[in-house]
Amino acid sequence: MALKHTSLLGSVAAFFGLMLAGCQPLPSIEQRPSSSALPIEQARDTQLGRAIDRHTTNHPGTSGLHLLEDPGDAFAARALLARAAERTLDVQYYIWKDDLTGTLLLQSLHEAAGRGVRVRLLLDDLGNALPDTTLAILDAHPNIQVRLFNPFRQRRLNWLGFVTDFSRVNRRMHNKSFTADNQVTIIGGRNVADQYFGATDGTLFSDLDVLAVGPVVQELSEDFDAYWASASAYPVDRLFPARSAEELVLLDAEAERVRQLPAAAHYIEELEDSHLIQALLNERLVFVWADTRLLSDDPAKGLGQIPREGYLLNHLAAAMQGNERSLNLVSAYFVPSHQGARMLTELADKGVKINVLTNSLAATDVALVYSGYAKRRKPLLKAGITLYEMRAEEQNIGPRDNPRPFSSSSTSLHAKTLGMDGETFFIGSFNFDPRSAVFNTELGFLIDSPEIATALQHAFEQRIPERAYQVHLGEDGDLFWTSRQDGQTHRYEVDPKTSWLKRLAVRFFSLLPIDRLL
Repeated sequence: MALKHTSLLGSVAAFFGLMLAGCQPLPSIEQRPSSSALPIEQARDTQLGRAIDRHTTNHPGTSGLHLLEDPGDAFAARALLARAAERTLDVQYYIWKDDLTGTLLLQSLHEAAGRGVRVRLLLDDLGNALPDTTLAILDAHPNIQVRLFNPFRQRRLNWLGFVTDFSRVNRRMHNKSFTADNQVTIIGGRNVADQYFGATDGTLFSDLDVLAVGPVVQELSEDFDAYWASASAYPVDRLFPARSAEELVLLDAEAERVRQLPAAAHYIEELEDSHLIQALLNERLVFVWADTRLLSDDPAKGLGQIPREGYLLNHLAAAMQGNERSLNLVSAYFVPSHQGARMLTELADKGVKINVLTNSLAATDVALVYSGYAKRRKPLLKAGITLYEMRAEEQNIGPRDNPRPFSSSSTSLHAKTLGMDGETFFIGSFNFDPRSAVFNTELGFLIDSPEIATALQHAFEQRIPERAYQVHLGEDGDLFWTSRQDGQTHRYEVDPKTSWLKRLAVRFFSLLPIDRLL
């Protein structure tokens, strides 16, 4: 009995020891190095700057936009921008994995730094999957600075943060941007991992990015500076032990090991064959020129320090309120709150034709989040809103075999776009869910372009009905699904290609008051 009592006391002591460790304060960020985006005059005196000047001469005041639909192109654009950069690279992501594409892109940053390019890498600490040692070694390079957004105090047991510091660590930086020489930027839905760039045989994310040049790039660079200098951005040398710059050879060796993997050969060949950035430098890349402005959350949202009126969602909602004809919404994690559903219903009541594309239950990678959408389907359908759900098809595809963000493949939808009245288009990191609205920081471009907005409208009219389920509300009040395949219409009485257990789980979760966390 005494032995059991001692064991119990030891367990209790260990538990409280963990809690105390989780409650340790974060290190001070006083006197951390300050830096800012490359001044525009210096930015123009780069190969990218000179090329962009030639592009923009006939388009004063507007930004040039090139959609990156193909996952291989989306990766190549980032890697080749890193090669083309001469002065600065500012990189900001929610997820960065140490897989094939993550390793290669990290190596592209390292190689750029070796040429004298200043690299600033800002990662969210929850989404980041790179080892602390890798980040520390990178940060040891004289031209590379690495910071983590809302970092966890405990590096090995970061779950303790959700126990001891939930209000802070529940707030994440979901922004995604890749900017070279303050002249060219890429933003959109893609994180850095194989499933976003077509480099895996598993489930891929069907996504959409935009490469931009012109005035909006300066807006994005100023926004990056604000995040870099925010109270949530911690230099990694304040969080864990510093490493030696001599250890950078270890990262080179790892990158070379990855390059030699059989799975990498075809992908690297495709990358080397890409001429996208060369076309930009040679003025052959086709842009859509449009008035474009950045919508971004204040980084203080990461600490809950801004009022709701300042949220990105409110600026986007204001733009949506002006809708008169059509609203086409694409969101991987569509969770309309009671307020959001009411806003969409009010627009529908005014005669606005609303189409929504989200993941089906079979295609989603987060069934818990799907439950927040499932409970709203009937009210939205009653309001006359058309709902489509992405099909999950089982096919093996390569990096060049999935040319469009709404194609049928072994994919899970991950894009986040919005088209309004066939005139205005939004693209960015913002999921139309409470988490993006209230807790995460987000960014995106609001683009006045009938050409791009109309393309999304045509997708809903032509491509999406062929590649998604349409959800219907029967006369008996029950849902059913239809799909068009091989010239035939198929009907499903329950969520297609799902098990009863998964459907039961969604029904259970939909009863819980957890919408704000989804």
